[in-house]
Amino acid sequence: MKSLSSTPDAIKPQLIDRFGRKITYVRLSVTDRCDLRCVYCMSEDMKFVPREQLLTLEEMTRIGNAFIDLGVNKIRLTGGEPLTRRNILSVFEALGSQENLKDLTVTTNGTLLEKYAQPLKNAGVTRINISLDTLRTDRFKKITRIGKLEKTLAGIEAALQVGFQKIKLNAVIMNGYNDDEIIDLVDFIRARDMDISFIEEMPLGEIGDHDRAKTYYSSDKLREYLQSNYQLTATTEQTGGPAKYYRFTDNDQSRIGFISPHSHNFCDDCNRVRVTAEGMLLLCLGQQHSLDLRKVVRANPLDDDALRAAIIGAMKLKPKGHDFNLNEQPIIMRHMSATGG
Repeated sequence: MKSLSSTPDAIKPQLIDRFGRKITYVRLSVTDRCDLRCVYCMSEDMKFVPREQLLTLEEMTRIGNAFIDLGVNKIRLTGGEPLTRRNILSVFEALGSQENLKDLTVTTNGTLLEKYAQPLKNAGVTRINISLDTLRTDRFKKITRIGKLEKTLAGIEAALQVGFQKIKLNAVIMNGYNDDEIIDLVDFIRARDMDISFIEEMPLGEIGDHDRAKTYYSSDKLREYLQSNYQLTATTEQTGGPAKYYRFTDNDQSRIGFISPHSHNFCDDCNRVRVTAEGMLLLCLGQQHSLDLRKVVRANPLDDDALRAAIIGAMKLKPKGHDFNLNEQPIIMRHMSATGG
């Protein structure tokens, strides 16, 4: 299979959509399965995709390499919980060896990091995002339904111990659930020189009796509250995603990010696409526009030109933005675990 890795950058094809946005970031979901059942992510009796419908590890690597050939310089492996996928380290190792990939990252709930932190670092992972919405044992069990907080905390400490310099917590703050822990979460990351991103809840999939409109907590409200407790300065720093970052005037090692799909739509400069564990290329988190890459790779097992051409052609499908509305039934019925966090 031909690669474009030796092609001069000036003449490589690039991924530019019809609105002139250059795509440099791919979120690749490796599984829809998870060892937790977070209330805002999935239903308690979740039905997962049959394993035979998932991309193989080799197909994931091939798709990742095709995106790198087309100018993508950041790939995030997500899930579900990506570290539950058997032999997933082989994908990290294959992508981590690519010279033109500047940022190989993972989003995890941290429950398996005690085992995988060192192997991930050895494979070339540059940063880790860890989902953590509470520091209280009983509340962690309530939000995740089946989780144990001590496993995630042990995973965080393992990642710190092996020397990861870029660890960020992702926290979804929900009114009436964990909005009284904002300061606790910030103090937790400040004590460890970590970052945190606060994320407005995204209305994807049916999740039982959880009412997203009632639990919604806006970034503006959260930032106003934080600024009454800390001195924060806005920065222009980027990590490739939609977060807007602030630094503390008394601590230059930690940052607070805000990801605000409702209160501050970030679609105008979107540089991202997603690939589900089934191989669907999603052109927008909040729309249905997609292309079946699994079909393409299996129809062209030795032809990467065909795969790259399909990806380039899909850029014509990328919409201008999403239409999230917390007060309506979700128009996107796929769950966040199937989409990739």
